Amino acid sequence: MNCQRCNIRKATVHLTKIVNNEKTEAYLCEECARETGQLPFSGGNPFAFQNLLQGILSPELDSFEQYQQKLECDKCGLSYRDFTQKGLFGCANCYDTFSEQIEPIFKRVHGNTLHNGKVPGRRGGTLRIKREIEELREEMQRAVFCEDFEKAAEIRDKIKELEEKEKKQKQG
Repeated sequence: MNCQRCNIRKATVHLTKIVNNEKTEAYLCEECARETGQLPFSGGNPFAFQNLLQGILSPELDSFEQYQQKLECDKCGLSYRDFTQKGLFGCANCYDTFSEQIEPIFKRVHGNTLHNGKVPGRRGGTLRIKREIEELREEMQRAVFCEDFEKAAEIRDKIKELEEKEKKQKQG
């Protein structure tokens, strides 16, 4: 599909805007999107962490978000605005100061707010199985919520197999 603005280059940017419940879509090439100010990143690597973070954090601000922008760490003086621009904290206390603001960001970027880390190779067998069972249980709940009962039953069977495997590993 060609760019809807210049009709020359291939459209690589898909824009969707919803204003007053009215959805409009546009397919633009990167150059036209940049010219019209539709790309949130300008210059440099668009996938640099700071640019990604700024893109996530820079939707139009309401009054609560404006309040958030004025937050400052009481130890190092870093403002939330500085954090969103640099993508770096000034000290360990910044994590506590900005915890409410960064939790949704971590959830969006990493899919979770808890770090699970790696499991040791030799001794982590049962721990790996427990984690997999936990993940499968969450997946099964989502399947039931979506009323995909066949998938939920398959997942239930996998969980039973893993529980048996875990039981055998514990015994010997």
